[in-house]
Amino acid sequence: MSPLYARHKRTTLAIATAVAAGALISGGLATSASATPAPAAAKVPAAAPAMLSASAHTSLIKQAQADAPETAQQIGLGAKEKLVVKDVVKDVDGTVHTRYERTYAGLPVLGGDLVVHTSKAGKTEGVTKANKATIKVASLTPKLAPAKAEKQAVSAAKALGSAQSTADGARKVIWAGSGTPVLAYETVVGGLQDDGTPNQLHVITDAATGKKLFEYQGIENATGTGKTLYSGTVSLDTTLSGSTYQLTDATRGGHKTYNLAHKTSGTGTLFTDADNVWGTGAASSSTTDQTAAADAAYGAQETWDFYKSTFGRNGIKNNGVGAYSRVHYGSSYVNAFWDDSCFCMTYGDGSGNTHPLTALDVAGHEMSHGVTSNTAGLNYSGESGGLNEATSDIFGTGVEFYANNSTDKGDYLIGEKININGDGTPLRYMDKPSKDGGSADYWSSSVGNLDVHYSSGVANHFFYLLSEGSGAKTVNGVSYNSPTYNGSTVTGIGRDKALQIWYKALTTYFTSTTNYKSARTGTLSAAAALYGSGSTEYNAVAAAWSAVNVS
Repeated sequence: MSPLYARHKRTTLAIATAVAAGALISGGLATSASATPAPAAAKVPAAAPAMLSASAHTSLIKQAQADAPETAQQIGLGAKEKLVVKDVVKDVDGTVHTRYERTYAGLPVLGGDLVVHTSKAGKTEGVTKANKATIKVASLTPKLAPAKAEKQAVSAAKALGSAQSTADGARKVIWAGSGTPVLAYETVVGGLQDDGTPNQLHVITDAATGKKLFEYQGIENATGTGKTLYSGTVSLDTTLSGSTYQLTDATRGGHKTYNLAHKTSGTGTLFTDADNVWGTGAASSSTTDQTAAADAAYGAQETWDFYKSTFGRNGIKNNGVGAYSRVHYGSSYVNAFWDDSCFCMTYGDGSGNTHPLTALDVAGHEMSHGVTSNTAGLNYSGESGGLNEATSDIFGTGVEFYANNSTDKGDYLIGEKININGDGTPLRYMDKPSKDGGSADYWSSSVGNLDVHYSSGVANHFFYLLSEGSGAKTVNGVSYNSPTYNGSTVTGIGRDKALQIWYKALTTYFTSTTNYKSARTGTLSAAAALYGSGSTEYNAVAAAWSAVNVS
């Protein structure tokens, strides 16, 4: 487990209480002889859907279901057929359109859905049917065993490239999706598709012949809106399952965001939503609050895209499979951590359960622990542990700059949004790590004895100097002034090149026991491989390490 910071250093956290005073200014419409009249409202077409309250919509559905037996007779359905209301739409002129599913002898009729159009006076004016054929089958006794239908469905899923395919039973249905209705089985195959996307393949099998009649994927990609606490309003890739949206990113390996509801174990409950708008943009202590989940999901997708775009890495393990995130961990838990055993990120809600640690650079930091675990595997203690933590800070910073989010601009500060100290200061500073009160600016023989979150300062300082150089400067509105151990002046090569060198070293030259001396050797090897031995970039790496006393 790799937490964001060392909890033992700060035994108590100052809780900053922010009181916002605001005046609500009510502006009335000024009227005068010279005032221009407001334009007339556009006329709403009579056939346009009426705006109904939730209670009015529910009432219409209940009434339609109560009238369903009579409606079935009026439109000429058989004695074995029944209607089940799915939705009701009412027009401005009072016309009602009622959408039904159908059953036959108690079995669902797939492809038997229809819409009944009724005038304001209650007169049926027409019926729109998915299948105009009469619903009737010769026998309700299948010749094919359900287990065989399941097996065939799983085989069909595997033929499409689905992995880990499993079926949970086969139910009897009437298939009316095309041609003459027949008795059939519907089997839903779960597991994962070949790209890691959740699988929900529906396979329809003829119950008499065993022939596959139809198949369709029940998982659909969608674009939702996340109203985050730290990154403003963002787009989220979600999944539509039936009529419910899930906080599952099928385009990025099936990453899911779960609600632990203040528990400290288990996976939690997958976040779902009816309108695909997640969160409110404000902190809440409610265990059902989606805002923290929106931040976590956004951080996960930006981290995935950062690694894919910057390094060509396809997910944490580079295998196209997404990790998952858990929010609302514990109660007032002031930390976040990566756990490789569950391949997941976990976020506490912070002080008072209203300061979730789900900021963008924190998300990038945590997932980067997974990248380190699946590449160099840097041991989480001593100097290698400091390099492990620094790697997450470095790539977490890379994610923040990559996202180019106007609400959370890229910077060389770690955790500046989450107010973990209670006084508005960042958790860590890369230009001068000692500003946090515990991190090391430079290497010494005792650095390995520090907690890994503080020995990481040496590598963080190296990365800043390699990217931006020494001395005073301003980046994205933030002022920095980075010193050097030997009083030298370091000229940066830019963050993009510095990131490429660190990633190349991590994935090619670092091992589980790499220390700072070996990290210097590894990054020089990476710079030589990428830009040439003796190049400007190679010499800048050497100069930046010397500037933090690693020589």
